[in-house]
Amino acid sequence: MNIQSIKIILLFFLGLGLIKTNAQEVVIAAGGDSSSIEGTVAFSVGQIVYTTNTAKNGSVAQGVQQAFEISVIPEPDQEEVVDINITVSAYPNPTTDFLNLKVQNYNITNMSYQLFDMSGKLLETKKLKDDLTRIGMNNLAAAMYFVNVIQNNKKVKTFKIIKY
Repeated sequence: MNIQSIKIILLFFLGLGLIKTNAQEVVIAAGGDSSSIEGTVAFSVGQIVYTTNTAKNGSVAQGVQQAFEISVIPEPDQEEVVDINITVSAYPNPTTDFLNLKVQNYNITNMSYQLFDMSGKLLETKKLKDDLTRIGMNNLAAAMYFVNVIQNNKKVKTFKIIKY
């Protein structure tokens, strides 16, 4: 290899280092935080495109601020009720104050939820009165929590909640 080839290669790598790359950059027109008695929301205006990926155990909206990560914890000894549809969602998204527990196409008689912290301490238990129940998370620190849905003293479904 001659000296001329080495100079060209060095010049190429030096030029490559000077190029600015922008990965996943979005130009936002405006944004901010808004708070009320109902909760807090962080928002941005001007984001044109985002995608939502949904799977059996959760969903994520790419490009959208996520305050909670919600997933289902399968348990081997847990009875699977085929016709029950129970979901937990953060709505409106993003929010850091409330989760919505929704039971669809099922009788909620003798149904309740239990909220546990990561160490297993019971923080809250409430009986479900409607198909949609709001779980307050505004007074809880950013950490991992578990929501057990109980019917007739049997665990029906468990959700893992990570609050950011």
